[in-house]
Amino acid sequence: MTTKRVLITGAAGFLGSHLCDRFIKEGYHVIGMDNLLTGNIKNIEHLFPLKNFEYYHHDVTKFVHIAGDLDYILHFASPASPIDYLKMPIQTLKVSSLGTHNLLGLAKDKKARILVASTSEVYGDPAVHPQPEEYWGNVNPIGPRGVYDEAKRFMESMTMAYHNFHGVDTRIIRIFNTYGPRMRLDDGRALPAFMSQALTGQDLTLFGDGSQTRSFCYVDDLVEGIYRLLLSDYHLPVNIGNPVEITLLQFAQEIVELTGTNQKIVHRPLPTDDPKQRKPDITKAKTILGWEPKVDRKEGLKITYEYFKQALGK
Repeated sequence: MTTKRVLITGAAGFLGSHLCDRFIKEGYHVIGMDNLLTGNIKNIEHLFPLKNFEYYHHDVTKFVHIAGDLDYILHFASPASPIDYLKMPIQTLKVSSLGTHNLLGLAKDKKARILVASTSEVYGDPAVHPQPEEYWGNVNPIGPRGVYDEAKRFMESMTMAYHNFHGVDTRIIRIFNTYGPRMRLDDGRALPAFMSQALTGQDLTLFGDGSQTRSFCYVDDLVEGIYRLLLSDYHLPVNIGNPVEITLLQFAQEIVELTGTNQKIVHRPLPTDDPKQRKPDITKAKTILGWEPKVDRKEGLKITYEYFKQALGK
């Protein structure tokens, strides 16, 4: 039987590297691609000796060529944290527009199935709670977060256009807050910020009064959802995330308790267009994919904390 070949863009990133591991484990030939704008080569170095892994240092906003057959493409290249896309707004827009266009063209040429990584940010600051896939969102296109939110919305539109007009076999995942080993310490999002602050003796910075909510999904659960969606027959968007909701104040308190530190929680002004609520409706994932998260937040945070301790040399 011929080994199936999969291209994973953003391969050296947090999610991309875990996807490389999963597809290697499942017996695929994995082609990892990254320009290391926000990725870290250390995340995939352990795969370099394997004969069924190859790596291309390439920017997907430029023409993408892969020799030979290709069965699947997973498009995970993009800055994904506010600290990154506020610093690199043009690159963020380009990777989800030009990059997606290039990869959809490649999928069409190779007759490959392509899964694109969208995000809960397409819902903006939602007026509907929890957020089902049918909700169209509440997004400010010219606000600071618009470069990410609208880039992902455009990505979804282009993916559906290629599906409907060219008959490309497409999948769309909407990813909610995810955490786990290989998150960047300087990511800027709540979990790495709280953990690195706690471990370095700094006060924990909480934006606003902390009443805004998030729902945190452990990375292994997310990867399982992605894998199931790719191999499913469903081409419309699917939410993958953990529906257990928590306020950011409660979350900061959990981190203080977990790390055994005695730092204070200090409040800063809420960033523009910061979502007040975030919780996925995962009915579709349950019914279509037979998927729901398995890893309890307490267990996932312990594993992540050990990773951060090691990363910081604690």
